[in-house]
Amino acid sequence: MAGELVQLLWTEKYRPRTLDEVVNQSDVVARLKVFVKEKNMPHLLFTGPPGVGKTTVALALVHDLYGEGYRRYVLEMNASDERGIDVIRTKVKEFARSAVVGDVPFKVIILDEADNMTADAQQALRRLMEMYVSTTRFILMANYSSKIIEPIQSRCAVFRFSPLSREDVVKRLKEIAEKEGVNYEPESLDAIYDITEGDMRRAINILQAAAALGKVTVSSVYKVVGLAHPKEIREMIRLALEGNFTEARERLRKVMIEYGLSGIDVIKQIHREIFDPEVKIDEDLRVYIADYAGEINYRLIEGSDDEIQLSAFLARLVLLGRKLGTGK
Repeated sequence: MAGELVQLLWTEKYRPRTLDEVVNQSDVVARLKVFVKEKNMPHLLFTGPPGVGKTTVALALVHDLYGEGYRRYVLEMNASDERGIDVIRTKVKEFARSAVVGDVPFKVIILDEADNMTADAQQALRRLMEMYVSTTRFILMANYSSKIIEPIQSRCAVFRFSPLSREDVVKRLKEIAEKEGVNYEPESLDAIYDITEGDMRRAINILQAAAALGKVTVSSVYKVVGLAHPKEIREMIRLALEGNFTEARERLRKVMIEYGLSGIDVIKQIHREIFDPEVKIDEDLRVYIADYAGEINYRLIEGSDDEIQLSAFLARLVLLGRKLGTGK
């Protein structure tokens, strides 16, 4: 099993091949199926957070348009690697200018991570989209549509992808685990979703990495992603608010050493935990902690010492606990 896990890339193996296999993006898929039926479409711009299916939907769309031999009609590029104006003027232009014979009267150029293209490259692309619209359609994908220049946005039909729901992510992970014969705790799949927040690509990668260690548990999930277990962070916060500064600081040192976390990792986890509905904290206290966590995060980014700043953070929690009557 371990050898298989090393050789397989599950995100590719379990990627939907057609639009009918795509889940959670029903509005987007319904609109794209109209283009498939009509054998015609405008230039497209897919926007949304990472891992929600933008590239997968683009590949499923061209598969449904052209059939199994779709690769002959598609040029797929990652704009973060090939993002300069020379690539647009040579590779993209050469592919775009040639005509195609068949039921679908155009070819498709897929530009992934188009928001990483330089401004000059985007201006050049804008012109190509106009000149070769009779022979080529572009599908652009971007995490941030604001980084795509307005002239390109106006030439495209924009599709906004939303993060995947907990239900869909957990269901998909269960299917993969059962097909691969992976032994897992049901709670571990929920933990994967909590970490990834709807990023299916990252969720599958975490499942694969955790499965390489044996049974997938909540502890193994947090171990492979390099995060502390939420219970330990919550316990550290509780100890500080109750006035046990020394114990809270020891818990902090243990978490940083055992999990190899940086100060920024810890403060981000603290920030996440104080907004978790399961953490019962007075609303005023939550506001104070969030405000000071932001200040500590800024200091750490600017290069301050991790241990000193996080110790100061715990000291502030102790003082807040005493002031609001939760500590000693």
